[in-house]
Amino acid sequence: MAVKIRLRRMGAKKAPFYRVIVADEKSPRDGKFIDEIGYYNPLTSPAEIKIDAEKAKTWISNGAQPTETVRSILKKSNIDVK
Repeated sequence: MAVKIRLRRMGAKKAPFYRVIVADEKSPRDGKFIDEIGYYNPLTSPAEIKIDAEKAKTWISNGAQPTETVRSILKKSNIDVK
């Protein structure tokens, strides 16, 4: 089972916000997930990012691979990603 750290779309039509989740790579975008580690709201200025750094580091050390978008969000949050 390959685990990914990715975004889950929430919110209304044309007003999205995203939750940063840990999920099996085969599960659907808004489907079943393992853990929620934060959220990202791109509509505010500046974009609102809140991620639990300890959970993110734990999941990455256990082998979870962040997507490219989540990797850039983690870098903006000053969370070290290898």
